[in-house]
Amino acid sequence: MLLPRDRYGLNLFDEMLNDPFFKKRESNYNSIMKTDVHEKDGFYHLEMELPGYAKEDIKAELKNGYLTITAEKNDSKDEKDKKGNVVFQERYTGKCSRSFYVGNHVSQEDVKASFENGVLKLVIPSTEHKKAEEKKFISID
Repeated sequence: MLLPRDRYGLNLFDEMLNDPFFKKRESNYNSIMKTDVHEKDGFYHLEMELPGYAKEDIKAELKNGYLTITAEKNDSKDEKDKKGNVVFQERYTGKCSRSFYVGNHVSQEDVKASFENGVLKLVIPSTEHKKAEEKKFISID
């Protein structure tokens, strides 16, 4: 028996497909590592949200002009009763990373980083800062 498409003002198939069981799970990528980048006074100011991560869980690597931020966490929780039997056990392992091209002119010493309250802050030179050349005079004979 076929059901009418619109029954009592409800679209049955649309309602069924809106059920959380049929929805695509949202990736953790959408909820972590949200990043704001602002340019000011010749520097990029990057703020990255990393809630739930500790400073020790985060690594920043500069290689071939790319700055890669990696956050990795391994967590295990277990609850035991008075006799020592496990009544609840949960594990979480996760790793996420994000890369930004900052240019080959940036060195590791140029990047300043801090981490506070789940926010990683980085300051990176946006343009190549050339050292002023010393004036050299040519002797005339």
